[in-house]
Amino acid sequence: MAFLLLLVSLLLYGVDYLILGKGEEVAVGFLGNFAFLPVYVLFVTLMIERVIKERERNSLRQKLNMVIGVFFSEVGTDLIRNLSGFLPDADGVEEKLRVKPQWGEREFRQASTFIAAYDLRLDSRRGDLGSLKQFLTGRREFMLRLLENPNLLEHDEFTDLLWAVFHLTDELGARACLEGLSPLDLDHLSGDMKRAFVHLLREWIVYMTHLKADYPYLFSLAVRMNPLDPEAHAELS
Repeated sequence: MAFLLLLVSLLLYGVDYLILGKGEEVAVGFLGNFAFLPVYVLFVTLMIERVIKERERNSLRQKLNMVIGVFFSEVGTDLIRNLSGFLPDADGVEEKLRVKPQWGEREFRQASTFIAAYDLRLDSRRGDLGSLKQFLTGRREFMLRLLENPNLLEHDEFTDLLWAVFHLTDELGARACLEGLSPLDLDHLSGDMKRAFVHLLREWIVYMTHLKADYPYLFSLAVRMNPLDPEAHAELS
């Protein structure tokens, strides 16, 4: 390829010489082009590198979204539903985060702002801790396999979510009996549940935004199976 390009260049300069018949002008033109060669190389290199990096980022983003989708399909959606049972103000949260098919960028942004600003409180006394413990311990191996995915190293927020869920799993698993716990212990579990729940909601809204933009058919099912909608069902009516 290099030899072919060099040959084409020599042929073009030969045609230039035959037409103009002035070797001096051809030489001046060659030297002028040669002087700008580093600028050309720099410009082309930067542009190509930028395009390649953008394609790599898009590819990585797609892989991450696929992993996140699997997480919510296997763990996240049910965990949101389970943890919402510990909300003292469940109706208020459900109303703000009840995603509808017609939601656009503005509504998703408002939902993210609500999660960041609202003081979510979970009370470990309100729900079934034993059922939550059984659910999390049953999915521990699945979440461990997710951590083996090297792509997750590029997504700090989702990694933080996994660690928060792991910590809650370990806290519940470390207690042989979840009945008769002290008020201090119950308050501690409430804090761990809140941390995991906030991370879950934040990443869930980001994931739903991605589905709405790129996979409308998956978004339709996710809306119908909204874990914060007590009347959610997959059947269309």
